[in-house]
Amino acid sequence: MKNLHPIIDDSRPKVYIETYGCQMNVNDSEVILSILQDDGYALTEDISKADVILANTCSIRDNAEQRIWGRIEQFRQQKNRRPGVLVGITGCMAERLKDKLLDSRAVDIVAGPDSYRSLPELIRSASPDSPQMNVLLSHEETYADITPVRMDKNGVSAYISIMRGCNNVCSYCIVPYTRGVERSRDPRTIVREAAELFENGYREVNLLGQNVDSYHWKDPENADRDVDFAQLLEMVAKISPDLRVRFSTSHPKDISDEVIYVMAMYENICKHIHLPVQSGSDAMLEKMRRKYTREWYLDRVRKIRSVMPDCGLTTDIIAGFCGESEQDHKDTLSLMEEAAFDSAFMFQYSERPGTLAAKKYPDDVPPEVKTARLNEIIALQNRLSRESNEKDVGKTFKVLVEGVSRRNSGELFGRASNNKVCVFPAEGCKTGDYAVVKVLSCTSATLISRIV
Repeated sequence: MKNLHPIIDDSRPKVYIETYGCQMNVNDSEVILSILQDDGYALTEDISKADVILANTCSIRDNAEQRIWGRIEQFRQQKNRRPGVLVGITGCMAERLKDKLLDSRAVDIVAGPDSYRSLPELIRSASPDSPQMNVLLSHEETYADITPVRMDKNGVSAYISIMRGCNNVCSYCIVPYTRGVERSRDPRTIVREAAELFENGYREVNLLGQNVDSYHWKDPENADRDVDFAQLLEMVAKISPDLRVRFSTSHPKDISDEVIYVMAMYENICKHIHLPVQSGSDAMLEKMRRKYTREWYLDRVRKIRSVMPDCGLTTDIIAGFCGESEQDHKDTLSLMEEAAFDSAFMFQYSERPGTLAAKKYPDDVPPEVKTARLNEIIALQNRLSRESNEKDVGKTFKVLVEGVSRRNSGELFGRASNNKVCVFPAEGCKTGDYAVVKVLSCTSATLISRIV
């Protein structure tokens, strides 16, 4: 059985890794650690003991980058106290701001998302007087042959990257410029990785991609053996009925009836879809280059609910995109009401240099208007979340226990199939167990439950 856990060994040189941003970055950090462990490194959680300090970064919003610049200044202090320590920036910010990072004189290594295999050589070659960089984007790299070293604490749920890059080029989004074109990973390597996780005690996998619904692996020898996302879901679900399968993120223009039917067919495929809408206005959706309309989106919601009435539905929403009118904003609020989302990630628009929106559309919604609209969106979603949770009071759910409650050491927490968090007294259960719980009450974020 392959060891999936970090090596902790004081005799080895040590790497310290901080991860920012999305689930894909979490998985990328685990790929990075696997590569460096094979090169002789061990992981440390104490930055003062690290020989190499890495920040795996996000560029999706400006405040994410500003936070990392602040950390770089703190990394500089480590370098000043301990000459010879190397600082590296990896991920999307490395790809976007490569030269600026090296010019800061605080960074010794810059490696983009497709350059992680080169990290051992970059580290060997780097010094304060000779910083090293590799930010070449690839059309082929998927890291399919690398088994990520799992850095999570619970040993229950793990991420599996099934594809890399994105071809959609939404006008507001920096991802296609920092992660390159879309390419799908060989499904056999995905199934192998999921099976290894199950054999090591993991009970849930989350299949990741910028747009999982456009996953399409083409067999180089036989087109009849090509695999789409619905088929991949089924392949992973068949590993074991005790292995839960989740996925993110879906794109409304691509999620197919076949995916919905496969989800309904297998109990261990979790009944939750994260379906980013971004706006409820057709004018904004067109300007965002989302390639669907409001009615198309709502039709997909109706299809999901007709096949899986209890399916959890979550979304992303942008407030104050370029040229957004008060009516556009009201259209978003009305779509939220109609879709009745269980929860949402909600943000003010943040212009990203180099995107189509930055080149083509002025960021002309005043900051105070953006804030007011975002607050209105948040208030509405809080009400919708509470109403959704109130409907679950009295129901029973099968929950995968993920850990101990932060507020009460005698309680556990886990997620139901619909992705809602349940908190309940332990009563002999432990992390990694399945428990059947009954919902007694709720908040807008949590189902208060007990084991039945």
